[in-house]
Amino acid sequence: MADLVHPARSLWWLFEPVHAVTYFMPEGRAAFEEAGLRGRVYGYFGTRAAPLGAVDAAPVTAAFFTFAPAVVEQTLPEVWNHASPEEALTARLKGSAAVLGRLLEHVDQAQVELAAESLEQAVARLDCAGRVLAAANAALPRPSGLYERLWQAATVMREHRGDGHVAALVTAGLDGCEALVIRCAMDLRREDLQPLRGWTDAQWEGAAERLVERGWLTAEGAVTELGRNRHQALEAATDLAAARVWEGYPRAELDRLAAALKPISALCRSRLPINPMGLPENT
Repeated sequence: MADLVHPARSLWWLFEPVHAVTYFMPEGRAAFEEAGLRGRVYGYFGTRAAPLGAVDAAPVTAAFFTFAPAVVEQTLPEVWNHASPEEALTARLKGSAAVLGRLLEHVDQAQVELAAESLEQAVARLDCAGRVLAAANAALPRPSGLYERLWQAATVMREHRGDGHVAALVTAGLDGCEALVIRCAMDLRREDLQPLRGWTDAQWEGAAERLVERGWLTAEGAVTELGRNRHQALEAATDLAAARVWEGYPRAELDRLAAALKPISALCRSRLPINPMGLPENT
């Protein structure tokens, strides 16, 4: 792991693609559709929200944060008429196992086992207080299959970090759309994120105007020094919130986990058509 990057961030760079790849690959979509979750929106919201149970839009809007409320409200609770939360949970494990089984076909099974077991050990150390998505996912039964175990452990870890990131964004005074606008002004593509998150052009431009008023953006949409400093501070707060689980790990153990995850993550990352998570280009 890079010495200048917080271990919590370095490891997130590695386990995030393992989770995310399921939503973009045909095996994942096929499993979702087989369960009745047809279409990208139903597949995504139905499977990611399933650990919370048959909830309506309000808690999902709060927990997912950067999605436009209108998109969530169009999907929930209607999605549960197509598949129950239990069926959605089964579908996401089935899809993830199929995706990872194909992508990691030539990876030594012992290495996959090491990555899964190491992440599961980290999950067992998590404090999920105040982290709704992490807690709901951590409470799920441990799967029996190797790829299912790897995916579920990676998912709990990324939701744990994500919950902390939402807290950092709220503390920084950003709303969901503003968080996307500032990030796209830095290094991501608006044409990728805005459609995925469901914000209208008027909402996007309104968020940009508010960021200009606060001094985070210039009138031309460029990030100011203040905006960059504030963004770096909230990313550091996210690292701090995710760091506790890794405290006490010997550096050799962290490096061992990173080494096991790196080729797995690289294969998953190479198949992501876009970069909606804000991962750096070279990880």
